[in-house]
Amino acid sequence: MEHFTTGNRVELLRNGAEFFPALIAAIDAAEGEVWLETYIFADDASGRAVAAALVGAAQRGVAVRVLVDGWGARQYLTPALAQMLAAGGVRLMKYRPEVAPWQFRLHRLRRLHRKICHVDGRVAFVGGINLIDDMNTPRHKPPRVDFAVRVEGPMLAAIVMTMQRLWALVELTQFDRSDVPLFPAPMPTRVAGSQSASFAIRDNLGHRRDIEAAYLSAIRMATKEIVIATAYFFPGTQFRRALAAAAERGVNVTLLLQARVEYRLLHYAARALYGQLLTAGVGIEEYHRSFLHAKVAVIDQHWATVGSSNIDPYSLLMAREANVFVSDAHFAEQLRQELLQMIGDGATRMAPERWAGRTNAEKALTWIAYGIVRIGMGVMGYGGNEWFPRKDSRSA
Repeated sequence: MEHFTTGNRVELLRNGAEFFPALIAAIDAAEGEVWLETYIFADDASGRAVAAALVGAAQRGVAVRVLVDGWGARQYLTPALAQMLAAGGVRLMKYRPEVAPWQFRLHRLRRLHRKICHVDGRVAFVGGINLIDDMNTPRHKPPRVDFAVRVEGPMLAAIVMTMQRLWALVELTQFDRSDVPLFPAPMPTRVAGSQSASFAIRDNLGHRRDIEAAYLSAIRMATKEIVIATAYFFPGTQFRRALAAAAERGVNVTLLLQARVEYRLLHYAARALYGQLLTAGVGIEEYHRSFLHAKVAVIDQHWATVGSSNIDPYSLLMAREANVFVSDAHFAEQLRQELLQMIGDGATRMAPERWAGRTNAEKALTWIAYGIVRIGMGVMGYGGNEWFPRKDSRSA
C-alpha cells in the first residue's frame, strides 16, 4: 500500500533522451555505490553508454552492483557486454538465470521486470525505461514512448532497502556468499524538496497486491478525471469494475492503450474487454503514432504514478515491479499534459459505434484470443474467476 513521505523531489523524465543523460550524470558523480536493476540491458548505443559509466565508476573505487533479469539478459545482454562489465569491476548477477531453455516451468514467468537505480542512497531512478535505445524497436518508428522519474528525499530509504534485500536474496538462492544483509537497517534520509511520494513494489512474498491496491484506492476516490496510459491492459474484475463505477458516477475516465501490435495474442485478447468499458462510459484512446511502452496514470490532477507495472496478469500477478506514486499537483499536471498531448497528436478514439460495427471475423479473432489466454492462465494457476469472470465477458 501507499505510505507517502514528505520532503521529496520528483522529476519527470521522458523517454531515453532525458533518462539516459540523467542516469549517466548521476553514475559519473557516484562516490560510494551504484545499484542498478533492469529487465533489459541491451548491447546498443544507449546500453553501452550506461555500461561505460558503470565501469568508470567501478574503476575509481565505487561499489557497482547490477542485477539483470535472466530472460531479458538471454535476449539482449551479449557476452561481450557482460564481459565488459565484469572486466571493469562491475558485480553482475542474473535474476532467475535460464539454465535449461528447453524446459518450461511456471516459475519462469516470475521475472524481474522493474527498472531501478540508486546512487549513494541520495538519488534514484524508477520507471519503465529499459537500458535500450528508444529506436531499438523493430517495425516501430518513431521512438517508443516511456517515462521514468529521478527522485531525491526520504523515499530513498525504501528504494535502497528494497534493492539490498533482493540482491542478498538472489545471492543466497545462487549459493553465493553475500556481504549484503537480507534485512538491512533503514538508512538515514534527508529532505530534498516539498513533494509527497511513495515507493511501492510487487513481489510474490509480502507485496503481492500493493501496486494494484494503490491504483484501486485512487480510482475509487476519484471525483473528476482518470487518465491511464499502459502498454498492456488486461485487468482483473476489481479493476474493470472500479473504472466502470468511476465513469458511471461522472468521472471522466480515459485509457490510452497500444494500437500497434507487438504480441498478437495478448493484443486481441485485451480488446475483448473493450465492450464492458465502453458501455460504462470509459473512453478508450488507441495510440498509433509510435510504440507505447508507458506505464503511468494521473487521477484528479494531483495523484500520479510512474513505474514498470502494466495493468495485466504478468505485471499484477507474476513479475517483480516497482512504481513511484506522487501526491503533488504540479507533477501530476506535468504528466497529465504529456498524456493529453499524446492523445491529441497520435491517438484514435474508439467510439462505441465503431466497436459495435466490427466484422464477424474481427469479433471471432478477439474471442479466440481471449479464450486462449484464459485457458493458458488457468493452466498456469493464475487469475481464476477474479481475472476471467463469465458474466463480465458477455458485455465485451
